[in-house]
Amino acid sequence: MAKLKLGPIADDKPVKVTVELPALLHRDLSRYAEILGRDSGQSSTDPLRLIVPMLERFIATDRGFAKAKQERKT
Repeated sequence: MAKLKLGPIADDKPVKVTVELPALLHRDLSRYAEILGRDSGQSSTDPLRLIVPMLERFIATDRGFAKAKQERKT
C-alpha cells in the first residue's frame, strides 16, 4: 500500500472550481485519485475533488506560511 499524504476524501458539498491544468499534471492527479481510491477501499475519486484537500494540506504544512501568518497576527 502506498503511503499517500491524503486520506479518504470526505463526501462534502461539491465546490465549483475553474482551473486550467497542464496535461501531465492532470494525468498525475487522475492516477493519484485511482491509487487513493484503491488504498482506501473506495471507488476512484474524481480527480478534481483532490485539488482542495491537496491545497489545504500544502498550506497546513508550509512552515514559512505558518510563520508569516503568525507574525502578521502579532
